[in-house]
Amino acid sequence: MWLIGINTAFYLSYLALSLTGLHIYDFTKLYFALTPIAVVGHGWLWQLLTYGFMHYEFWHWFGNMLGLWMFGAAIENAWGSRRFIELFSIGVFGAALTTVALSYAHILGDPLRATVGASGGVFAVLLAFGILFGDQEIMMFPFPFLIKAKYFVGILIVVTLAFAMTGGGNVAYVAHLGGLFFGWLYIRRGIKPPLVNVSFSERYYGMRNSFYRWKRRRAARKFEVYMRQHDRDVHFDEHGNYVPPDDDSRKGNGGGKSGWVN
Repeated sequence: MWLIGINTAFYLSYLALSLTGLHIYDFTKLYFALTPIAVVGHGWLWQLLTYGFMHYEFWHWFGNMLGLWMFGAAIENAWGSRRFIELFSIGVFGAALTTVALSYAHILGDPLRATVGASGGVFAVLLAFGILFGDQEIMMFPFPFLIKAKYFVGILIVVTLAFAMTGGGNVAYVAHLGGLFFGWLYIRRGIKPPLVNVSFSERYYGMRNSFYRWKRRRAARKFEVYMRQHDRDVHFDEHGNYVPPDDDSRKGNGGGKSGWVN
């Protein structure tokens, strides 16, 4: 739901800004869409991810969000939110790398052509659904009949490959293939812990606490030098905590020898 919300927010923001008369399309296409020549020639590496949240047409946005909602919920319930986010992100990033590599190799695509949309991530999710829930029947929308998920994914791969080889018109089938391939690579990991086991908040507080401990030890060393210059001898332990003399009867920490701990 967060991914759908973020994509929808970007799409609605684009529509709202378009009504103001600003040249928002040209600006977003230049800086946020995936253009291989900008990524390689100018080093705009952020485009490898930002393009996955850009949609300019209603049906493009609606189709991707519908697929993400229909198939993503089952994957998230089976794997958990963190692994699902990893799968989607790797699909988006892998689709971008495939687009850049094949366009510069002059195999498929054009380095000057911009690509937008979350299709790479959605196709990675579709592949995962076909592998994990292969015997589950789904509606072959818009056709009124059911088909097993594994057959649906197989047809999807064949059609995507065929259209990619013929150019694909305005649809980035090369990115779809990249999402499928990198999604398959991620699924091959099997049931393993997520690639990132520590949350952002845990990493942030860990780094912050390490920085504060370093500051305390540094301040303790400077204070020791200062006191020696004034003919007084003080001691701190390896954590930067003050260690009072053993014969000091005015210990303020209950008489312990380890000093204050903060």
